[in-house]
Amino acid sequence: MNVGQQILFFFSALGVFNGFVISVYLLLFRKSSTPASKFLGLLLLMLSIRITKSIYLYFYGTMPYIYIQIGLSGCFLIGPSLFYFVKTALLNPLKTPINWKRYYLFWVLLIVVLGSIFPYPIYPLPWKTYLPKLIYLQWAIFVVLSGWLLRKQIFNFLSPNEKLSSTEKSVLSIYGGVLIVHLAFVLAILGFFKATYISGGLFFSLVLYLNIPLFINRKAGNGIFSSNQESEREKYADKKIAHEQATALTDRLHQLIKEQQLYKNPDLKLHDLAKKINISSHQLSQLLNDNLGKSFATYINEYRIDEACELIKNNKGIKLEEIGYEVGFNSKSTFYAAFKKHRNSTPTGYMVSSIVH
Repeated sequence: MNVGQQILFFFSALGVFNGFVISVYLLLFRKSSTPASKFLGLLLLMLSIRITKSIYLYFYGTMPYIYIQIGLSGCFLIGPSLFYFVKTALLNPLKTPINWKRYYLFWVLLIVVLGSIFPYPIYPLPWKTYLPKLIYLQWAIFVVLSGWLLRKQIFNFLSPNEKLSSTEKSVLSIYGGVLIVHLAFVLAILGFFKATYISGGLFFSLVLYLNIPLFINRKAGNGIFSSNQESEREKYADKKIAHEQATALTDRLHQLIKEQQLYKNPDLKLHDLAKKINISSHQLSQLLNDNLGKSFATYINEYRIDEACELIKNNKGIKLEEIGYEVGFNSKSTFYAAFKKHRNSTPTGYMVSSIVH
């Protein structure tokens, strides 16, 4: 290798090494990990596996078929890892819904079974022709789906009058990096200049370095790596609002939410609600976390679950799956998880109980 190639190899390989280290840390050693940190660890691991293959092939030309198969298998799981990372980072659930685990496991089993039945060393032709195209198509579909989840954040990023939280900026940065890496590999497959292939590894390294504070600094990653309630309690410790003022704010907040049915907006954010009652986001966080002992998500979900219970009791012919969307949840799984948490029962169980009584 000449000097230029050595520099390319150093930076791309260093990024991959760091990707492996951070992914292992997030998956195995990080204390108080959240679903978002787990899926981010999986995303970095799959990207690192895929890019290791591309670096080796670019600089050495050949490698054992089984290693190429492992690299493509990792590529097959990048899309699902990205999608569920974005989803958990935005929704910040306390636990990963079982349906999300099943969907992710489906993709893992699919590539494992496919690789076992048609291993690369015995069936090299499909792995060299149409399978990579299908894998990159699947990756592209998940990139689009992830972008759809981030549509509001992308719009706010492009709008000069809107501001993004540090969490949203980090998620957009990671999403943009994965998108660029995907485009680099696709351009290489389509026959564009050969250097495009190694550029995927270089862009991965760049995005990784830009987001290092997110991985190693707890405060920088509160929204992704810590629950909303935990981070807000730490931030506003020993700063309770006076009882009289808190009571007045709580009453005003309750009246506003009920009259305008703000909880039915699945995209409702803390700062949006704070503007409605003419206080700062910090004050609203103090009120909810220190005076009421609830996170923003818990507080809003209580209104949604109460409304859902009324709809179930009244039995207006609305399906249970539709009730969740009606009251402000953006997915069936989050509705069922929140219902179980607040009512200690599933919507179906609550409906049966209502009929019996």
